[in-house]
Amino acid sequence: MKQHTIKKSVTVKGVGLHTGKSVKMTFKPAPANHGFKFQRIDLEDKPVVSADVNKVVSTNRGTTIKSGDAIVSTVEHTLSALVGLAIDNVLIEIDGPEAPIMDGSAIDFVKKLEKAGLQELEADRQYFEITDPISYKDEETGTELLALPSNSFEITTMIDFNSDFLGHQYASLDSMDDFKKEIAASRTFVFLHELEQLLDQDLIKGGDLDNAIVIADRKMNQKELDALAKRLNKPSMKIDKEGVLNTTKLHFENEPARHKLLDVIGDIALVGKPIKGRIVATKPGHTANIEFAKLLKKAYQEQRKLKGMPKYDPKIEPLYDIVAIQKMIPHRFPFVLVDKIIELSDKHVVGVKNISFNEYFFQGHFPNNPIFPGVLQMEALAQTGGILALSTVPDPENWDTYFLKIDNAKFKSKVVPGDTLILKMELLSPIRRGIVHMQGTAYVGNKIVSEGELTAQIVRRKIEDE
Repeated sequence: MKQHTIKKSVTVKGVGLHTGKSVKMTFKPAPANHGFKFQRIDLEDKPVVSADVNKVVSTNRGTTIKSGDAIVSTVEHTLSALVGLAIDNVLIEIDGPEAPIMDGSAIDFVKKLEKAGLQELEADRQYFEITDPISYKDEETGTELLALPSNSFEITTMIDFNSDFLGHQYASLDSMDDFKKEIAASRTFVFLHELEQLLDQDLIKGGDLDNAIVIADRKMNQKELDALAKRLNKPSMKIDKEGVLNTTKLHFENEPARHKLLDVIGDIALVGKPIKGRIVATKPGHTANIEFAKLLKKAYQEQRKLKGMPKYDPKIEPLYDIVAIQKMIPHRFPFVLVDKIIELSDKHVVGVKNISFNEYFFQGHFPNNPIFPGVLQMEALAQTGGILALSTVPDPENWDTYFLKIDNAKFKSKVVPGDTLILKMELLSPIRRGIVHMQGTAYVGNKIVSEGELTAQIVRRKIEDE
C-alpha cells in the first residue's frame, strides 16, 4: 500500500466549539512522510504544530495540541476524517486556535476531502503492526482500552453512563472502507448536567443544538427548558421521547457509541502511523485515549528500533578488526570498547563488543553480580560513532573525537559477561563543522539494552611537524 495525500486544497469554515470564534481551515497536499500537521497562519512566523501525541496539552472536552505558543484545539474530528479516508499526509492551515466543530461529527470534513480527491505517492505506507496485546486501564473510572493483533484496523467501543436515557451501547467498525457510511456522521453528545456546567465555565461558546446531541439526564419543566433555551440563543426547547434535548432525530440508534468510536480513531491518529490491529475500547474518553496512544507510540518506537536491529554473523569477515580500529581511534587498553566494525555507510555504523568476565572493572563493579556499566555502554557507542565520523576524513589517524553531550539516555536491560553487545550509531543530521549528532542503540540478542542521542566533535590533532 502506498502513501496518499490530496490532489488539491480544500477549505472548511465554521466556529470553534469552545471559543465560539469563526475559523477557516484549509487542507493542503503534502509530500510523503509529512504526516498530519497544523499551521497557525494567524500567528507571527506561522508556526506548525505536528499531530503528535507528545504535543497534547489538554483533553478537557476535546484534544488540544501545542508547540511553543501555538495551540490547536478539538483536533480529533479532523484527524478521524483523515484516517477514515486513508490519507497519510496533509498540511492543515488554520486561522484560529480551534478546529471548527461543524455539525459535531466528521462528515463535513470527509465530504470536503473527497472533493479534493486522493493522490497516490511513491513512498510505501509504514504501519504499526500490533504483535502483542497492549492495554490501558483506569481503575477509578473503569475505562479500558486494548490493542490486539489483526491484519487490518478494526475498532469496537462500548459505553455505559449509568443513565436511564443512555444505557449500554456498542459500536464496531470492521473495515475503514465503511467509515463514511457508519461512523463519520455521528455527532458529539453531552449530558444536560454537563451542558449547564460548561455554560457556567464559559465554555462551548460555539455550542449549538445543531452541532451536539444533548441528552436529558434529569427531568426539567418547561420554565427550566425556556431558561436554558435563552442561554443557548434558541427560541424554545423540548425533550423528545428519546430523552434528547432537541428536535433533531438521531442518525443512528447508537449514535453516542459511534461518536466515541470516531473520537478513538482521531485520538489514536496522534500515534503518527496507521495501525494494523484491533482496538477494543470500554468507556473511552479523550484522557484515556491519549494515555493509550502514548503507550502505542512507545511500542511502535520499540518495534521500529528492533526492525532496524543489525544482523550479526560471526562467521563473516568484519570490515575493521581490532587492529584496524586502533589505527583510527586513539583509545588503548583498558579503554578500547569496540572489537570489530561489521557495517559502515555514510549515515550509519555498526560495531561489536564481546563482554568478557576478564574485563578489568568487574573486580569492583558489582563483583558478585557483574554488570557491564551503562556509562561504558555509552562510551562504546561513542567509539563506534567515532569510526563513522573519522571515516569522513582522509587521514583519520590525525583526528580525535570528543563528546559534547548525551541526551535521552536510557538503560533498559542488564549486560553481563558472555553477552555480545551490538552497537548501532545513525546520523540524525549531516556532519557540519565537525559536529556529529547521532542516535545510538545497543542490542543484546533481540533486546534493546540502552540508547541515547550522542553529540560529538571531531578535532584535528596538532602534529609536531606542522
